[in-house]
Amino acid sequence: MLEIIDLHVSYGAIRAVQGISLKVPDGKIIALIGTNGAGKSTTLRTISGLLKPEAGRILLDGEDITGLPAKDIVKRGISMVPEGRHVFPDLTVYENLMLGAYIRTNRQEVEAQLEEVYNLFPRLRERKSQLAGTLSGGEQQMLALGRALMADPKVLLMDEPSLGLAPVLVQEIFSLIKRIHEQGKTLLLIEQNARAALTLAHYAYVLETGRIVMEGTGAELLVNDDVRRIYLGEGEIAV
Repeated sequence: MLEIIDLHVSYGAIRAVQGISLKVPDGKIIALIGTNGAGKSTTLRTISGLLKPEAGRILLDGEDITGLPAKDIVKRGISMVPEGRHVFPDLTVYENLMLGAYIRTNRQEVEAQLEEVYNLFPRLRERKSQLAGTLSGGEQQMLALGRALMADPKVLLMDEPSLGLAPVLVQEIFSLIKRIHEQGKTLLLIEQNARAALTLAHYAYVLETGRIVMEGTGAELLVNDDVRRIYLGEGEIAV
C-alpha cells in the first residue's frame, strides 16, 4: 500500500500542498480530482521523487521513501505516466518502451513484459519501428502508458491521461486503464474528466488549494451535490 501522511510541498512562497493524507490500497484505483492549481500534479510529482516535500511522509508497503531520488522510487515499484505524455519524439516506439525498463537487468523478464505491453496496445506493436513523434495523440498516450508499465510497477501514477484527446480516444484510454487495473496494477489517477475518474475509482479525494476537502467512494462522490455542481457541471440532485 502507498500511504501519504501530512504532506506539505511549496514552490518558493507558494504552498501547493498543505498537509494532505491519503491511502492507495493494493489492487485499487484511487482518484484525485480538483480544479487546476489544486495540488494534484504536485502530489504525484512528489510521490515520484521529482519534488522534495517540506514535511510529511510517503510510505510504500511500510517503507519510508520520502525524498528519495526518482530512480530509486522507480526501483521500489512506482512509475508515473506524466501529464502531456512526454515521449521521446526522435526515438522509435520500441526504443521509448525499452527506456521504461532501464532499471531491469533480466532480459527475459523485459522481453516478457514487452510482449504484455504489445498485447495490451496492439497499435504499438504495429508501429514499433515508427518514430514516436509521428504518432497520433492517442497513440502517444498509449506509448506513455506502455513505457511506464515496462518497469513492472507495483503502483502506477497517472497524470491527466485523457488530456487533449478527442472524445472517442478518451473512451479508449479509459478502457485501457480499466484493463491495466484488471491485470493487477494499483493505480493513483489524476483526471480533469471527473465523471470518468469517479466511475472507475474505488475511492477518491477532492483537492482544493492544496487541501483535501472531501473524500469517499467513487460512487458516493458521483451523487454528491457539491461534486456534481462544481466538478461535473450539473445542478443539485432533485429530491
